[in-house]
Amino acid sequence: MLDHVSLNVSDLAASRALYVAALVPLAIGPLLEHPGAVGLGSDGHPYFWLVERAAASGPTHVAFRAADRAGVDAFHAAALAAGARDNGSPGLRPQYHASYYGAFVLDPDGNNVEAVCHTPA
Repeated sequence: MLDHVSLNVSDLAASRALYVAALVPLAIGPLLEHPGAVGLGSDGHPYFWLVERAAASGPTHVAFRAADRAGVDAFHAAALAAGARDNGSPGLRPQYHASYYGAFVLDPDGNNVEAVCHTPA
């Protein structure tokens, strides 16, 4: 099991604003901040870090698990409202499996960020 993941971003303030807004529906929020870094997570554990670097990580894919399909929908709407670009509206992705319900957005550095629910409707 992973303990945490860091994503290098070119503009921490812009990325922080986007991720904080987009992850509210998934009950994920900022828990710890250091100069040039913010750790987001839940239950007191920051497991997703944004770290400002001159060079971003380069296009990466990150998926966050949603408790239900409504959470996926809310993530997508919140991310778009916070300035993300659409990269796949909420919906079933049967090419992965019959119950795979996901939505995708692109963050300011072009990372593909997803919320996914594996539970049948």
